[in-house]
Amino acid sequence: MAAISDTYDGMQPQIWASIASLIGVGLGGGLSYLAQLTTQRQAIRNEDRRQARELAEARRAEQLQLLREFVETAQRAERIAEDRAATPEWFAGAKDVMDGLWIHERMIQMLFSPHLHQRARAYVKALNDVLWEEPADVSIWEHLRAPKTAFLNAAHTELA
Repeated sequence: MAAISDTYDGMQPQIWASIASLIGVGLGGGLSYLAQLTTQRQAIRNEDRRQARELAEARRAEQLQLLREFVETAQRAERIAEDRAATPEWFAGAKDVMDGLWIHERMIQMLFSPHLHQRARAYVKALNDVLWEEPADVSIWEHLRAPKTAFLNAAHTELA
């Protein structure tokens, strides 16, 4: 019996060493898993931020392009109004430029705030007025000045 007791007493430190080793492996594995999980979550957050930044940059580029096209088309409308002539070519050009302006105005409604859309709409209406009927009491430029300035100021504010 003494031999069994001696064997058992000799194995006890080995068992404790094995248990301690297993606990160490378990803790190390758990900490490693937590570190990987934290790193992975951080990487996902960084990727989400990067994608949001890219989307915002793409949206801004789209907005700038739309505003540029709107201003170019409005400038063409001003020139056509100034060069008024009762010819079929003039009427066709005036109709085309107004169609373009109304399309741009609808796109501004979709991509910008209601405030900017209201200013764009007022400017398009003023351009429509000077194209199809000459203002009697003021020049074309005086008729367009207030709505044009209000639109440009609102666009500047929106993009700032």
